[in-house]
Amino acid sequence: MMMLVHAGRRLAQMIPTVALVALLMFGLMRLLPGDPAMAMLGDRATPESLALLQHQMGLDRSLGVQFWIYLQDIVTGRFGQSVVLHMSVGELIAERLPNTLFLTAYAASLAILISVPLAFVAALRPNGIADTLIRAVAQVGLSMPVFYVGLVLLIVLAAGFGWFPVGGIGSGFVQDLYYLFLPALTLAISLSAILMRNLRISLIEVLNAEFVSFATAKGLRRSIVLGRHVLRNALVSTLTLFGLQIGSLVGGAVITESVFGIPGVGRLMIESIFSRDYAVVQGLAIVLAIMVSLVFLIVDTLQTMLDPRVQR
Repeated sequence: MMMLVHAGRRLAQMIPTVALVALLMFGLMRLLPGDPAMAMLGDRATPESLALLQHQMGLDRSLGVQFWIYLQDIVTGRFGQSVVLHMSVGELIAERLPNTLFLTAYAASLAILISVPLAFVAALRPNGIADTLIRAVAQVGLSMPVFYVGLVLLIVLAAGFGWFPVGGIGSGFVQDLYYLFLPALTLAISLSAILMRNLRISLIEVLNAEFVSFATAKGLRRSIVLGRHVLRNALVSTLTLFGLQIGSLVGGAVITESVFGIPGVGRLMIESIFSRDYAVVQGLAIVLAIMVSLVFLIVDTLQTMLDPRVQR
């Protein structure tokens, strides 16, 4: 019951967050210099076509009326109409969001699969050869920008050896795992380095705790001590860090989708910013804010399950 109350409280906190993002996006898009209708038409602009496009975009109305229509579009989930792609923004997001969600979940899973075993190896023999080597590799991963890692993997493993496709997505779950492996690995490298360093420190602290020595003295198997006592307590702080890094993971997906030509919301965001498509940019920002907030909720719930004291 307490967990449900905790989850409900977190859900209620999402409302002002999303409202603030909506307000900021509306204001920032209107503060951009220049006329978006003129930028979209370019040399083809005539007074008639310019007036028509401004009317289609709602720019000929007062800011109050524009904001009211904007709020109605958010509540109904339509998010307005894209004047560039001539589609409902809601349909565009529904079409491309699954690709971004799959890529993000794929990258997060790879980061966990990489970081947890390496953190254990490093923590069990701190300052040893394996620990030093793992920390050195993690430092290299942290120092390289996401777009650079993506380009290196693309040139070497895809264009060079031909082991993976150079871009795009598959036509099913299995093909998606294959097509999106390099983009997911690109995002996972820096995230796994961050998680590994944090989890290593937490594991070393827990391994030296008295309750771990007591559990070992009781004759419990090493695997039970490491899994039930050590890992569970060490994961609490790492989960917090993982939740905070989700925003960076989504931001990295924007760049990665552009590098690998993935038709996701990140690539759509970049294209819409350059084309000054207000409705698409605003709708995407709100959806991404909701997505990140939901991840925070999931992380908070997992933390509560690992350590019930968190909800107090």
